[in-house]
Amino acid sequence: MSIKEASRILGVHSETLRRWERSGKITCERTPGGTRRYLLSDIQTFNPLGINREALRRATVGYARVSSHDQKDDLQRQKQILEMYCASQGWTFEVIDDLGSGMNYRKKGLRKLIDLILSEKVGRLVLTHKDRLLRFGAELIFSLCEAKNVEVVIINNGDDVKTYEQELAEDVLEIITVFSARLYGSRSHKNKKIIEGISNVLAEVK
Repeated sequence: MSIKEASRILGVHSETLRRWERSGKITCERTPGGTRRYLLSDIQTFNPLGINREALRRATVGYARVSSHDQKDDLQRQKQILEMYCASQGWTFEVIDDLGSGMNYRKKGLRKLIDLILSEKVGRLVLTHKDRLLRFGAELIFSLCEAKNVEVVIINNGDDVKTYEQELAEDVLEIITVFSARLYGSRSHKNKKIIEGISNVLAEVK
């Protein structure tokens, strides 16, 4: 089979197959014109680094989220980081993005992601940070991933580690933002004044 067909079966980018060939992990034959050809039996039994075979056949999904329209630039940065990271690993991937509070479980992108996980179409979930998934309840999604044999990759898992007080302050601000927006409207002057005041107080606490 061609390199395109072999890559599709393994669920990796064609460049990854070329890299594996150069390192001796997999072999291929060449046509008189120099085109790579792989044996189906080799592809079916190939298991690089002990990776789960079923997971290789499923998609890699990156998930990016911001809370408000004012953070659209940050959303684009998240998506770029996810795309660059997945591409550098040689993964075939798609990126799902969401605009909404980390306390909102009904976001379109999140519901799509959960549906894909439940239908066993996802083999790997990639996040820039853990709290991009949900502010509260992320562990439930991670448990679901574990049950469905989905690998979770958090790019910045060890970077910029926050103190307990910083995380608590952000959680409090998130809760107040959501309920204030529901009471007064997300764009109202009163809501903005409340959020600004709380942000200043929390900044002093931190």
